[in-house]
Amino acid sequence: MSRNVIETVMGGVVLVIAALFLVFAYTTAQVRATRGYQLTAEFDRVEGIREGTDVRISGIKVGSIVSESLDPKTFLAVVRLSIDPEIKLPTDTVAQIASSGLLGDKYLSLVPGAEEDVIPAGGKIARTQSPMSLENLIGQYIFSQGGGSGLGGGKKDGDAAKPEAKP
Repeated sequence: MSRNVIETVMGGVVLVIAALFLVFAYTTAQVRATRGYQLTAEFDRVEGIREGTDVRISGIKVGSIVSESLDPKTFLAVVRLSIDPEIKLPTDTVAQIASSGLLGDKYLSLVPGAEEDVIPAGGKIARTQSPMSLENLIGQYIFSQGGGSGLGGGKKDGDAAKPEAKP
């Protein structure tokens, strides 16, 4: 009988520790949505971001992505974002998809410009920059090796060994 009591107490301790871990994870992850005014931005590609992804200025969260859709006429990705109402973005703001590290999570970074006019609620960020694809960069580097410095040993097709001229 005492063994059942010990197992019950240990199970309760495990549940309390799991609850404390969940509370800690929720408070430090900043997963809460930002309420504010909505803007849109159009990108060629939106690889790595999704609904709920952070929108940051200088690394500080100022909003979140509300939705993503495809414009059927231009085939551009349309991203709707919600920005903190205290943040007023100039009309020459640039939206770019950035990464937290070499292989880290992606987020939408806003780089405010110097214009005095601000983008109104429901407006559009005109300047955007799509994410850099690591795979594309590596492929371009590998296949852009020209001439004799490529991976093929330095000879091109059709090169034949030329006899040396004897004096």
